Amino acid sequence: MNKKIILNISEKKYSVEIEVNSIKKKIDKLIKSNNNVIFLIDKKVFNFFEKVKNYKKQKYITISCSETIKSFQDYSKLSNKILSMGVDRKSVLIAIGGGTLGDLAGFIASTLLRGVDLVLIPTTLLSQVDSSIGGKNGINTKYGKNLIGTFYQPAKVLIDPSTLSSLPRREFLSGYAEIVKHAIINDQKFFNWLNVNSKKIFNLNYKIISEAIYKSVSIKKEYVVKDEKEKLKNKYSRAILNFGHTFGHALETFYNYDKTLTHGEAISIGMIIASKISHKLKYLSFEDFTKIKNHFIAHGLPITNKEMYNKKIFEIIYRDKKNIDNKVNLILLKNVGNAFLKPNINLDKIKKLIKN
Repeated sequence: MNKKIILNISEKKYSVEIEVNSIKKKIDKLIKSNNNVIFLIDKKVFNFFEKVKNYKKQKYITISCSETIKSFQDYSKLSNKILSMGVDRKSVLIAIGGGTLGDLAGFIASTLLRGVDLVLIPTTLLSQVDSSIGGKNGINTKYGKNLIGTFYQPAKVLIDPSTLSSLPRREFLSGYAEIVKHAIINDQKFFNWLNVNSKKIFNLNYKIISEAIYKSVSIKKEYVVKDEKEKLKNKYSRAILNFGHTFGHALETFYNYDKTLTHGEAISIGMIIASKISHKLKYLSFEDFTKIKNHFIAHGLPITNKEMYNKKIFEIIYRDKKNIDNKVNLILLKNVGNAFLKPNINLDKIKKLIKN
């Protein structure tokens, strides 16, 4: 099964291609059709690259990937290494790995020679359904996640669900959290479909996984195409995709991006907090809140964390780049499949709502 989604954003049009067992074929094609290709490869998935004919003759850099690589140090080190290999504006940077590598590679590609083409081959479920789509790139600082970055769309995104076969369950679950997020904010029917088909997803039924990825990417596309740089304040705002991310990113920053929480686990907790606030403010019914919470519990997604009420969490939230003039903007729910942007919420009010 081969599925394709076209994103037509500003001056760039590119495709997201979903095809099982396609990674070797797609890499071979990229090498043949481009004169100067440089690969950035997560060491954990180097086995996919080794299957390419004459792979040792290619220009490539292997990287031990984690959230910590999204730093000034790694940005500088990798940029200089790429420049030493010989690069021009017709060069193509190809990132094979998860979301952290994609974020860093996108930032490098957007600044190298003021912009070289980037192809993303995401190999984790999280990167396939979320971070590889939409052109957000960045690095982290001690003040918060992704506070330095660019909007820079890739030339192409190539998704092969078969790369998920070796993914640890915890990382798979992290990606599933973003799939269910897309359903919760936009599509009640998709949420119901996930309730029926989630077992097949976790059992690696590639037909069902491909459908879930396709639907998730299609939902994200709706917001990205209409609001690439997150400037709108209505129902089309790209900020809607940040449902659960205010508290989720704050937890990640609090733990200094270590392995205490994966991105998906942090966002899961953030989504439950945002759903609870939505219910307390009388936007979301108790029935829908319970549906969301029960789905998370049934699939092993965390709904709480011992530090979620720590005062440092709220200090981090104040610094969130989506907030203006120390007013907290949250994505809330009216029901499953219907999210909206609620600006200028008093932080003290939020503390009382979630602690009760």
